[in-house]
Amino acid sequence: MSTTSVTRLFGLGLTPGKLRGLQRISNPNGTLTMVATDQNSSMISMMKKATGNEPTYAEVTDAKVMLSRALSPHCSGLLVDGYYGYWSTVAADAVPAGTGLLVRVEKSGAAKNKAGGPMGEVEPGWGVAKIKRCGADAVKLLAQFEPGEGDSAEHNFAFTRRMYEECVEHDILFLLEPIHFEYGGQSPEATKARKARTVIESAQYLSRYCDVYKAEFPGTFGVESDSQLVDNLKRLNDACVKPWVLLSAGVDYDQYKKQVEMAMKAGASGILGGRAFWKEFFTYKTPSERQQFAETECVRRVREADGIVRTGTSWFAKYGLTLDELHGMRAAEGWHARYGGGDAPAAGPGKADPNAVY
Repeated sequence: MSTTSVTRLFGLGLTPGKLRGLQRISNPNGTLTMVATDQNSSMISMMKKATGNEPTYAEVTDAKVMLSRALSPHCSGLLVDGYYGYWSTVAADAVPAGTGLLVRVEKSGAAKNKAGGPMGEVEPGWGVAKIKRCGADAVKLLAQFEPGEGDSAEHNFAFTRRMYEECVEHDILFLLEPIHFEYGGQSPEATKARKARTVIESAQYLSRYCDVYKAEFPGTFGVESDSQLVDNLKRLNDACVKPWVLLSAGVDYDQYKKQVEMAMKAGASGILGGRAFWKEFFTYKTPSERQQFAETECVRRVREADGIVRTGTSWFAKYGLTLDELHGMRAAEGWHARYGGGDAPAAGPGKADPNAVY
């Protein structure tokens, strides 16, 4: 078998930590079927609506652990938050060893500027270094982004760059999730009309500053025709420098399924969906009813979506690689000394000591 220097991987930004993280959150064929349970504000609102009471920390944590235990065996990666989810989910042995874990870094409900533009920030007491330290496979950042709202766009662009650079420093995989928003008093109809343009332009600005790009569906059923949506997806795929996956944005599952089918045909590498899989979970009153729903309908949806995802474009194909090329990758002697900014001895490794342990 011919070999290729890992310098090619370094040139793509695929360092040892990032590549291992990508392998951990992927299916065997290089596609990504990921489920999100990090939506704290949405979950709390749903729980409050169902019971009439503000949920306690323990109740939110228990719900997250229950969903994680039901769904994580059926996906390649599970996205959790740090505040409620990560440590309890790991401690409860709720995620199989073969499922990768992604952890969000941003604060939920960040402040907004005068135009209504969110100004992203890190979860207090949290950060990239802690996510790396506690053994997660990847960092996820939600950075609400509208190129037309200059103040928040500049802020969130700088915020994204800072998180990207911290992930490079700590050699951990970085997923980026830009989403559009209403601003400047514009109507929901006007926001919806420019959604596709915002999604595609955001990818042009930001997709190079991540390892996997998490995109919104570029348009809306009923606003654009299916043929226009197909064209939008092609433009999104062309705009994405890195592999991209489709988020669900809380739409009903049947609509998300159609979006996923269209995205895979356009070049997407997978999904990172949340509420489309489990939002009705919180309408059930008792834990036993919620568990039943999670283990039946939620699992059915994830498995069905996984079958569609596996027809998509592998992450390595998006990076311009084949499996044969990956199998032939080899590092040069002394790589471990150079890794992380170190230097190998100028004269090379020298003669091996037969009594040393390597």
